[in-house]
Amino acid sequence: MKKLILTFVLAAALVWGGTTSVQADEYLRVGMEAAYAPFNWTQNDDSNGAVPIDGSRQYANGYDVQMAKKIAKKMDKKLIVVKTKWDGLLPALTSNKIDMIVAGMSPTAERKREINFSNTYYTSEPVLVVKSDSKYADASSLSDFSGAKITSQQGVYLYGLIDQIPNAKKETAVSDFSQMRQSLTSGKIDAYVSERPEALTAETFSDDFKMIELDKGFKTNPDDTALAIGLRKDDTQTLNKVNEILATIPEKERLQLMDKMTKEQPGAGQDNQTFFNQAWTILTENWSQFLRGTGITLLISIVGTLVGMIIGLLIGVYRTAPKAANKVLTLLQTLFNWLLNIYIEVFRGTPMIVQAMVIYYGLDQAFDISLDRTWAAIFIVSINTGAYMSEIVRGGIFAVDRGQFEAATALGFNHSQTMRKIVLPQVIRNILPATGNEFVINIKDTSVLNVISVVELYFSGNTVATQTYQYFQTFFIIATIYFILTFTVTRILRYVERRLDQDNYTQGGAH
Repeated sequence: MKKLILTFVLAAALVWGGTTSVQADEYLRVGMEAAYAPFNWTQNDDSNGAVPIDGSRQYANGYDVQMAKKIAKKMDKKLIVVKTKWDGLLPALTSNKIDMIVAGMSPTAERKREINFSNTYYTSEPVLVVKSDSKYADASSLSDFSGAKITSQQGVYLYGLIDQIPNAKKETAVSDFSQMRQSLTSGKIDAYVSERPEALTAETFSDDFKMIELDKGFKTNPDDTALAIGLRKDDTQTLNKVNEILATIPEKERLQLMDKMTKEQPGAGQDNQTFFNQAWTILTENWSQFLRGTGITLLISIVGTLVGMIIGLLIGVYRTAPKAANKVLTLLQTLFNWLLNIYIEVFRGTPMIVQAMVIYYGLDQAFDISLDRTWAAIFIVSINTGAYMSEIVRGGIFAVDRGQFEAATALGFNHSQTMRKIVLPQVIRNILPATGNEFVINIKDTSVLNVISVVELYFSGNTVATQTYQYFQTFFIIATIYFILTFTVTRILRYVERRLDQDNYTQGGAH
């Protein structure tokens, strides 16, 4: 128990000692991936005009960041970047988690139904990215990619352009460009459709990639290639102000800014090292990011499992209570059992990633309830674990010999006394393996919380991967850390089980 408390305190210190908190009215909160260089990326210091990322010690920079800085300055506000996965940007905006989206987003007709868009702040050009040593490296037309396996980012116009390539094998869209680069490097795909600045970045900082500019390229819609700033439907005042500011920035200045950001974006510089040397370099240079991510993961999983276990015990004890004698109380008891059944079925029957999106964004949008993302993550894991633990506890209670209940009743014990003094001590011992399993699952499942911008281990590691372009090496480190955490937890719980078994045996022998 002392080790568990010490671990919790350490994790909490890492969380609150390694994050920043800002007042929303002092800042212009801008949402972006911070992983799409040269439009936006993450770095470890404030060099070259980078700005802080909310909830971390890191900074964001890039073309989008510098454009957002110009807007914030004109609005007499400081800029703060809210790092958010691409598919979480629209929910974050509509639920008031951010003030605007500046993330290379095109004002498509579908998006216009949900949010407003400013005037264009950059016009993109679609290209393809291939492996530099592949048979498509010398392609010059769309027909040269006949039969190729091609993908692009989910929810963007680029994915639809694949249909223009004759006989292309359109692979499933992925959530971000880091996954595309991984797929391309591993040979899962032959090419991906991107925008010229991103493709130029990939080509510049890794010899594995090559940008293909076609003689006769894709046919595009101006609404697709135009990049604009996303704002809430009801925020017309800010929309007008943003358009006024954009009108003061000439096209030449915008192009010069993109060229400047392309030169200043971070690169890898580790191509001549072996795999394990590259992994060691990544770990030694970015250990603080991995440590903070591990601290968040431990905090969420430990607290979530403990609270979930308490919820499970309370529900398990209640659901095994005898029916009330009073008809009104019986009706209320039935109603409450019905509500508990709904809670258990809903949270056991839906993925945690969906629960995270609904609770974090949905509560704010529907009921104006704003949760801190870390506390929201703890709440999500706790109630999710509680749903599973309630069934585990119920099974543990039913596993106790019925004669013990009858003996307790004969001694004059009520249900509460029977549970507290006789049943629960046995139940806790019996469900310890299942509880440990839930703990291990929670350690791994915290990775899905990156959809609400929780800077846990996976989120931190993915950030490092987008900075270094060393994807396999970085994810090898992440996998190793997860394995160390789960292996250690498993061994500690087995030790506790053995101690409990020995204590029970000793007590039984002494008696």
